[in-house]
Amino acid sequence: MRLYYDLHIHSALSPCGDNDMTPNNIVNMSLIKGLDIIAVTDHNSCGNVRAVIEAAAGQLLVIPGIEVETSEEIHVVCYFPAVENAEEMWKYVREHMQDIKNREEIYGEQLYMDSEDNITGREEILLVTATTLDIYEVFSAAKRFGGTAVPAHIDRSSYSVLSNLGFIPPDLELSAVEITPKNRAALEGEYKKYKIISNSDAHYLENISEPEFYVDIMSKSAEKVLEYLCKKE
Repeated sequence: MRLYYDLHIHSALSPCGDNDMTPNNIVNMSLIKGLDIIAVTDHNSCGNVRAVIEAAAGQLLVIPGIEVETSEEIHVVCYFPAVENAEEMWKYVREHMQDIKNREEIYGEQLYMDSEDNITGREEILLVTATTLDIYEVFSAAKRFGGTAVPAHIDRSSYSVLSNLGFIPPDLELSAVEITPKNRAALEGEYKKYKIISNSDAHYLENISEPEFYVDIMSKSAEKVLEYLCKKE
């Protein structure tokens, strides 16, 4: 079954995300674009994932996710089979975050929302900071909580495993990497031993992916998507 995806989308909870990135707007734009599967991956939080799942109401599959920033300032997207698993990871990540207050006039608002796009609260701790967890600890925790971790946008010049470490640690247990769409064709051969995914990293509605990249899985479920990501080429 060929299913089109965008597995890296930010909601209005991420301070760098536009306030129009509400649960219903994300769902409806994804449907307009023709996607079958999305993942909401806010910085160091999954606080709006439940609302997006409820807003989708079965119209498309929403994978619970978190984009964790490691102590090395590497972004890692973590995916989970159920929102409860993601929330366990969120609790763990929160215990390892720096106690830096958000300054909305500088970084932007961090909005919690319900499935009807009502603002239910504001996150006071700045989410776009490095945690005290190193990359090994993030990968280990994602697995411990039933999920899988993928190094985000490895081809970028900042916040990526290649830009910050210079290489992918050979002893890091991973099977998939994320490469930005514009560089995918050029880098596929170099990273062919990994499952490659390409996403929008959308912070604005218009940036959500067109139906370009797909997974070929037996059924439309979070478990099958994670199984796909965990299987090396």
